[in-house]
Amino acid sequence: MDARDIILRPIVTEQSMSEMDNRKYTFEVAINAEKTAVRRAVEEIFDVKVANVNIANVRGKKKRQGNFVGFTRKRRKAIVTLTADSKEIKIFED
Repeated sequence: MDARDIILRPIVTEQSMSEMDNRKYTFEVAINAEKTAVRRAVEEIFDVKVANVNIANVRGKKKRQGNFVGFTRKRRKAIVTLTADSKEIKIFED
């Protein structure tokens, strides 16, 4: 699997943006991605050193449209902590 197939997109929320000060970055990853694969992908794409990877499965929320009931898609997110000596990841380009 290619590194770009593992890391799908950064998750940009108020909480994830505040954690960037603590060198923690949140990404949406592939459903079948493991911690070691996420670590290698982040190190390859952003050229940084990863200290820790935490992964959480996010269930789909129940949504209704009239009589019809469905779920939003489930996803998997990874919270990546960088080492103190690695550079900062630029989510937004200047």
